[in-house]
Amino acid sequence: MATKESFASNAAILAKFRDLDQHGKIMAEYIWIDSEGNTRSKSRTLDEKPEGYKPEELPIWNFDGSSTGQAPGDNSDVYLKPVAVYPDPFRPPNNILVLAECWDADGTPNKYNHRHECAKLMELHAKHEPWFGLEQEYTLLDLNDRPYGWPQNGYPAPQGPYYCGVGAGKVVMRDIVEAHYRACLYSGIKISGTNAEVMPAQWEFQVGPCVGIEMGDQLWLARFLLHRVAEEFAVKVSLDPKPIPGDWNGAGLHSNFSTVEMRKEGGMKQIEAAIKKLEGRHKEHIAVYGEGNEKRLTGRHETGAIDTFTYGVANRGASIRIPRECAAKGYGYFEDRRPASNADPYLITGIISTFFLSFLTTLFPSYGPQQGTDIIPLYSVETCFGAVDDAVEA
Repeated sequence: MATKESFASNAAILAKFRDLDQHGKIMAEYIWIDSEGNTRSKSRTLDEKPEGYKPEELPIWNFDGSSTGQAPGDNSDVYLKPVAVYPDPFRPPNNILVLAECWDADGTPNKYNHRHECAKLMELHAKHEPWFGLEQEYTLLDLNDRPYGWPQNGYPAPQGPYYCGVGAGKVVMRDIVEAHYRACLYSGIKISGTNAEVMPAQWEFQVGPCVGIEMGDQLWLARFLLHRVAEEFAVKVSLDPKPIPGDWNGAGLHSNFSTVEMRKEGGMKQIEAAIKKLEGRHKEHIAVYGEGNEKRLTGRHETGAIDTFTYGVANRGASIRIPRECAAKGYGYFEDRRPASNADPYLITGIISTFFLSFLTTLFPSYGPQQGTDIIPLYSVETCFGAVDDAVEA
């Protein structure tokens, strides 16, 4: 039987090779998103550049899309177009991580490339200065897919002492959380904090505020780093929104959003007006807010019901929460609490931008699309994400 030791990395042995001379070469780890919302990666050797690489200077690569669910076997090449570069915390100091979009051989974005449309949306409404902050919840599992530290033949004590807990019996695998935090900082991720969550073995990290497409890029890279760090400990990371049924909290990707109008004095009027308009789009948002979210959005455990749209000040049981501080000041941001932990941040930020920025443009014509852009003004949700209608009907 395979043991934890057979899956964990041996840092002591690897350390002997980390400082070997690479003779003017660097390792570039290309990272992409597969058909099931998992990150994949592979490495290639490049010539070292003292000034570093920009995404457009990196070579386009390819992979076997039939092995990742992204292409048929008789036309399996999928191409990797670099879009962002980060320092590699696993191979310091000069090696790099390369986030890439997936493109088909005919020059069109791959079916599972949600970044391409999202980037166009962010460019379209750049004058609104959209800020995002995402709160990624996740659950650590052992090799038997049991929440880490849980009894093998039972359950831990009820929820209560675990949220932001300190001490043995309240939190598990803090080493993974600390290592991931430092890896993110080294790579330039705008990670803003971490905390233990309500269910034992559940944690959260926050990324942001980020502007525009940077939000999706950074959250995906942070997810990759989390899985890689946990791999070294032979621990699994689950983004399942309801990993354990019953009286246990699920896992979400709470999404905080604001525009320059919302952050100005009096911005609460724009926030409230836009939120009220959201009610009519509730199903469309739910359709792209993650798989299995119906198990989580029950109206219990700090969630709203999946079939009902609600909002309120400081209400963690609502679909949309307005922080009390923002309500008191009269400006700020709001939190969309509906997205599941496994949701694609490009879809989340894209659909929020589609609705809110188009809505705000009707209120503030001077904040319309950038002059000279060839992007169609005021994308509808359906135009940007064609899968939404099908998902709602299903």
